[in-house]
Parts: sequence; structure tokens; C-alpha cells
Amino acid sequence: MNITVMPALHRKTPRPPDSDLGFGTYFTDHMFLMDFSRDKGWHHARIEPYGPLSLDPAAQVLHYNQEVFEGTKAYLQPDGGIVLFRPDKNIERMNTSAVRLAMPTIEPDDFLEAIKAIVLIDKDWMPISEGTSLYIRPTFISTEASLLVKPSDTYLFYIILSPVGSYYKEGMNPTRIYATDEYVRATRGGAGAVKTSGNYAPTLVAAGEAMNRGYTQVLWLDSAEQKYIEEVGTSNIFFLIEDELVTPPLGGTILPGVTRDSVIQIAKHWKLKIVERPITIDEVIHGTQNAHLKEAFAAGTAAVISPVGTIGYRGKDYTVSDGQIGALSQKLFDEITGIQYGRIEDPFGWRIKIA
Repeated sequence: MNITVMPALHRKTPRPPDSDLGFGTYFTDHMFLMDFSRDKGWHHARIEPYGPLSLDPAAQVLHYNQEVFEGTKAYLQPDGGIVLFRPDKNIERMNTSAVRLAMPTIEPDDFLEAIKAIVLIDKDWMPISEGTSLYIRPTFISTEASLLVKPSDTYLFYIILSPVGSYYKEGMNPTRIYATDEYVRATRGGAGAVKTSGNYAPTLVAAGEAMNRGYTQVLWLDSAEQKYIEEVGTSNIFFLIEDELVTPPLGGTILPGVTRDSVIQIAKHWKLKIVERPITIDEVIHGTQNAHLKEAFAAGTAAVISPVGTIGYRGKDYTVSDGQIGALSQKLFDEITGIQYGRIEDPFGWRIKIA
């Protein structure tokens, strides 16, 4: 792929100290862009200074939400190198999401080349402190100016970067999550398995209500019976019940997380009992009362592993693992981040070195 580079003449903003990063607040100097049209296909790959996008007010993305995105990270290694973590899985998921929304796909090698190119041109933004990384946000939107309800004839693919610290202010400390039976996130036959902005805006009311009650995230239940657990607001969910690690099965309403898959593969590698099966909120609540539920944790790119210390449901709080970090949660966090940051061996071949 021929990528035209227009370097920024000056740094967009001063690079913040790692201690001030937070998540998704600062952005690097450049962005990658590429256009699609029905007659030309993908063309005009370029890297430009970071700046506003120009869209027609009738651009279909603004009206009909033909939009998908991804989230992955680049990690600094002990030798000063830079690696990506399982980017092939994010590329595969974004193309799957695009197909569900009647959008064209992107050739995986070109996609990966674009990620490498933008990371390398802005590698000076890579934070160096423990637990920090360079977050990569590929986004794919429809741009045709038309109010007809149909697939767009033109699209824009772009990638921006953000140096980040911890997603949750709690860090690895156990979080409080709230199971709602008033709102639902997705329904069978819908687009719950697609990483699209349309799945996020409707969750903000429930998330706001949960935060007002002192919780960090929403624990979503199924739409049909509102009793089967599906996922957390930004992550997949796991429960250690006795000696069995349980996670809800993928069935079109749950986002197929890359970290979720990593946890499953690691658990199998460790010969743990891991099962994907339906699990009800009542089973989980009873598990906190009879001590069968040993641990619960969320798994996602942003926070990696986030232990759950409290589950709120119908006005009551239920404590998990005495409100402490469970041994398995900590072990999985150490294993995944150890692979990502190059502190331990990578038996799965998940690290892709780019510098």
C-alpha cells in the first residue's frame, strides 16, 4: 500500500506527563486516513497532521449510523521496542462488524500496515511508565451525502492514537457494578456483537444512573427474560464458581472481546475448567451468599482485567471475594500484561513487533 505522508510541522500539544494521562484525553500529532468509493475501491492512503474531519451535513453516518470502530494498543518493551497485541483479532472483528452494517471490508494486510505506519510516525508519544500504553482507535464511517436509507457509496477509514494510563480510577482495585433489569443493551438478531457507536449511546442513561448510585459500570442482562448475564458496559464478564471459570456464550448479543478470547486461551493453557454457558443473575447472587462464587472480573482491552468486588441488584449489594482482588484475577492480569509488555514469554505468538 502506498501511503502519502504529510508530517506535522509542530507538535499539536505538549506531551503530558505519564501521571496525567488518564484514558482517551490526549491525542498524538498525526492520523491515518483512507477513502473508499464504489468505483475506485480503497484509495488515497495518507498520514496527515491530526485535525478536524470535513463532513457534509447529510453524510449518512450522521443520520443512519453506518460506523464501526476498534480499540487496541501498542506497548513499549524492555529493550525499547514496540509491539502490538493480537491486532489480527481486532482487524477480523472490525471487518465482521463492517459486513453486519453493509460496509465494505478492508484487506487485513493493508489494515495492519496502516496501524504500523501511524504508530511508528508518532512513536515519540509512547508513554514509558508502568501500566501505560499507546491506544489505537481505528474508525470507519459512511460519508455519502444522502438522506436515502441505503448503504453509502463512499466511506472514510481513519486511525487516531492516544497515550493512555489506567481506564478505571480504581486501577486493579475491585469495582462496583450494577445489574439493571430496566434497560437492555442488545437483542437477538440485532447488532449487539458489532463494535459500533449505535450500541453505546443508548447505554449512557443506565451508566449514568449506575454511577449516581456509586457503581462503576452496568452489568447487562438479556433482553428476552432479563435474567441471563451478558456483559459489562465496556468489557466481557467472567465468574469463578467453585473451581470452574464461567463466561456467557457468544450468541449475537455479546461483543466477542479480544481479551475475553485471551483469557479463555490462557485458562485452557493452564488446564483450568473453563466453560461458556448461560448464567443467570440469580445464580451469581446465590453464589455470593453460599460462597460458591469465588471471584468475578471483567475483561477488555482498556482495563485488561478488572476485578469485581460488589454487584448491586434490585436495591441490594452483594460482595464478591470479600471485596478483594481474587488470586485468579491477579494471575490473569499479570500473565496478559506480562505478555503485552514483554516481561514474560509469549507462548501464543500474540506479540507483533513493529519497532
